[in-house]
Amino acid sequence: MRNFPILTLVIYLALVVFMVAALWKVFVKARQPGWAAIIPFYNQYVILQMVGKPGWWLLLFFIPVVNLIVAIIVNLALAESFGKSAGFGIGLTFLSIVFIPILGFGPAQYRGPVSVPAATPPAQQ
Repeated sequence: MRNFPILTLVIYLALVVFMVAALWKVFVKARQPGWAAIIPFYNQYVILQMVGKPGWWLLLFFIPVVNLIVAIIVNLALAESFGKSAGFGIGLTFLSIVFIPILGFGPAQYRGPVSVPAATPPAQQ
């Protein structure tokens, strides 16, 4: 029974390494640097860029309740950027421990950002 905390720590660290590897693969599939997956805050900024959202949205993750809504929007866009359904996006939000490895290690291919800001139309003459 004295080895229980050590076993728990080993399992936790193995899970963390697995999730980092899965997120790293997601970044590489999206033609982003894999190391960005391990940098706090910067990884969210890169994900925002991957899905075509503006970088200032990173600030919205610091506002209670708004952060949950923004996370759902971003994860829906991330799923769509990889050709997955809205249900998969909800899974990314609430069961990321399952869905990020599916996205990273599975056959899904990055299709580009889905929320590209609209270009300004050329001026009429």
